[in-house]
Amino acid sequence: MNYQNAQLPEGAKLSGATPVMSEKTISPGILAKHMAPRGKCGFLVVEEGACQFVWEDDAANPLDCDTDHPVVIFPERYHHVVITGPVKLRVEFYALPVRLEGLDETASRPGDDFI
Repeated sequence: MNYQNAQLPEGAKLSGATPVMSEKTISPGILAKHMAPRGKCGFLVVEEGACQFVWEDDAANPLDCDTDHPVVIFPERYHHVVITGPVKLRVEFYALPVRLEGLDETASRPGDDFI
């Protein structure tokens, strides 16, 4: 299994979250190439089952995500989620303690609806 070993940045503060989604109700934007909301980190939390998380610039090495292995979604890096079977998950969003420069204004950011 390929798990991420990362933590949310120090000082990050919870600013919103998606509702819990299943493989049947997941927002299509999460399954397509996108970025986290501007100035936010995402935190992919699986409540039941498992899925994979893919960084677009490292697509050959998807991360496994399950109830014991959440994924920190760093800002300004394209990614998507892959459904691999039955799952219940949510994405939490955390405001960063610093301002980011040079944001990609053309990026799809489905998480903006939940912050």
